[in-house]
Amino acid sequence: MPRSRARRDAPLEEREFHSWLSRHLTGPSRGLLPVGDDAAALRVPRGRVAVLSTDSLVEGTHFLIESPAASVGAAAANVSLSDVAAKGAQPAALLLDLIVPVGTPRRWAEDLVRAADRAGASVGAPLVGGDTKPGPTRTVVSTVLGWGRPDRLVARGGARPGDVLVTTGTVGRGGLAAHRLGRTRSGRTSARKKALVGILDIRPRVREGLVLAEFAHAMLDTSDGLADASWLLAGASGCRTVVEEGLLPLALGLRASASSPGHRRSLAFYGGDYELLAALPAGTVARARAAVRRTGGRLTVIGGVERGRGAVLRNSGRSVRMPLGGWRPFSVPSPPIP
Repeated sequence: MPRSRARRDAPLEEREFHSWLSRHLTGPSRGLLPVGDDAAALRVPRGRVAVLSTDSLVEGTHFLIESPAASVGAAAANVSLSDVAAKGAQPAALLLDLIVPVGTPRRWAEDLVRAADRAGASVGAPLVGGDTKPGPTRTVVSTVLGWGRPDRLVARGGARPGDVLVTTGTVGRGGLAAHRLGRTRSGRTSARKKALVGILDIRPRVREGLVLAEFAHAMLDTSDGLADASWLLAGASGCRTVVEEGLLPLALGLRASASSPGHRRSLAFYGGDYELLAALPAGTVARARAAVRRTGGRLTVIGGVERGRGAVLRNSGRSVRMPLGGWRPFSVPSPPIP
């Protein structure tokens, strides 16, 4: 076995791993201190404020033991990047903490870190530091630092009656991925491998968030599903959100995969989409759509904001209470994969 291959197959050891990081993660874009130092340092751009978000992925809850390390690493970076994007900020740096059982192969950590770094660097937020610790379950904690303009930070609580609800991308991509994974519960087939990658395929809408911040009264990402996001936006804003089911841009293949209208709705609202849900003044929708299109993205009107409370789903003129939906990891038992 080649020597480099043998090192990668060896169990992870903290000092050697940090030495590897300092050799492979270099460059002025990573800050004023070298990777592997006790802290990272970045210059704050003039007229900007810091926007930070942190998140974690836990084996058994967010990914499985056979999930590819690179997919886990990219997803870990992207979940935090998505939160920063939803505030209309530009990501600038990524921190990553690894908690892994003793004996975890070094190659698993290396593949994960490389993928997380690529994901962050692709939107201007390279990996600048982090930590490694032993623990009973593989856990990846990501923190993203971004820079935002104080006059364009978009909270989830600013929606107003008369606003138009819009979403980027499609609805139900996460539910469809979970459905496909659920149909390949055992074995090591190519379909299983594809499904394991698909459930971690997160695409933070950084460029869309930057341009939407110019128009939006309120914005958040749909990490736990569009239904959950509509409830959160309504509660924070003290208004009622109304989503027109017939306007939802459903993910390709979702209709064909659903066994009934109820199943289709559960897939659509399952969670894991990581799109942006925003409330815009009605007169800005055309300009916002054009701005998002220039980023290569897609913006769809899906409803509006009214006086009142709560979240409503409307279909063919009939209104019902929006299903709670969404991913709830603290549910007992845990939500099944549909």
